[in-house]
Amino acid sequence: MKLQYTGEEQIPVGAPTVWAFVTDPDKVARCLPEVVDATIKDRTHAEAVVQVAVGPVRGKFKLQLELKPDAARQRIELKVSGGGFGSAVDMTAGADVVPSGAASTSLKWDGEAEVRGPVAAVGSRVLDAQAHKLIAQAFANVRQELSNQNPNAARDDKSHAT
Repeated sequence: MKLQYTGEEQIPVGAPTVWAFVTDPDKVARCLPEVVDATIKDRTHAEAVVQVAVGPVRGKFKLQLELKPDAARQRIELKVSGGGFGSAVDMTAGADVVPSGAASTSLKWDGEAEVRGPVAAVGSRVLDAQAHKLIAQAFANVRQELSNQNPNAARDDKSHAT
C-alpha cells in the first residue's frame, strides 16, 4: 500500500538553525514518534527503534535512516526503511527550509510511504490515518524541539498537514 502526504511547519527560529537541526541524524532520529532508541552511524545515517501500533498490530520496528542534504536548494531528503513483526516499510520524505523572516522559518514537507505485511492488511483507512499522524508528528516534533530552543517563541500550534 502506497501513501502520500504533505504539510508545513512554521518554526520560530532562523533558517540556519533549522538547517543545522534537520541535517543532524541524531536530532532527526529522536523526532520520530514513539522512538525507543536511536543510534548514529555517521553524519548521514542512523538506526532507530520505534514502537508501532496500527489497529491490533503492535510491536517495534527497527528503521534505517539516511539523510540527503542539498545545501544549495536548502532541501533535506530522508530515506527510511525497515520493519518488524513480519511487516516492512519504505518511506521517503523531503523538506524545504524556507526563510520567512529574520527569526522564522517555514518547513514545507512531503512524504511517501509503502507498507507491506500484517500492518498493511489492517485496512487502508486505519493505516492511512496512522501513517499520516506519524509523518505529521515527526515534523511537528522538529518544530517543537526548535521552538523549545527559542524562549521567546509563541507556543501556539503552527502546523498544517494534509
